[in-house]
Amino acid sequence: MKAEETRKCIVCGETLPKENLLRFTLTPDNQIVPDFKKKLPGKGVWVKNSKKSLSIAVEKNLFAKVLKTKAHVSQDLVETVQKLLQKRALDAISLARKAGVLVTGFEKVCDALKKNKAAFVLEAKDAGHDGHDRIMNMAKNLQVFHTFNSEELDKELDKVNTVHVAFLHGEMANAVKSEISRLEDFLNS
Repeated sequence: MKAEETRKCIVCGETLPKENLLRFTLTPDNQIVPDFKKKLPGKGVWVKNSKKSLSIAVEKNLFAKVLKTKAHVSQDLVETVQKLLQKRALDAISLARKAGVLVTGFEKVCDALKKNKAAFVLEAKDAGHDGHDRIMNMAKNLQVFHTFNSEELDKELDKVNTVHVAFLHGEMANAVKSEISRLEDFLNS
């Protein structure tokens, strides 16, 4: 079994598993850019997967201090990272749709929950209270995300009025959940 790889956050100094961090690298023209796929050359600079931590890193230009060189950090880096994480989550949802491992619509989601087929549920932020309460009661110990509004889900799933989505058990559901969790952690920590 491979040991979990860790890195140190340049903001808080904590040593954390790589999946709890965001990687950035310095380009040849001294620009700091996100490298979430960990494929770009150069020394990686790691920041806790947190909007607050990244804001501090940008504000104090901790990248330059750690790299001991001039490093230009775009003032919209935090917004760029948020958009990249949103895109990754939405792309994962779209891929799950294409793979046929999700169901949409209140009744189909309820049915998946009753039959223990759902790994987790994604509910639009703008869901009505009545449907929300029923889904929450049925979901019991399952995680229910409220990351996107119905318009964003409609666009990604090529549907109309998408409020409830259940992801069926399997590797694809795990991958989607990981991307949504990463976005949620960034936004809420």
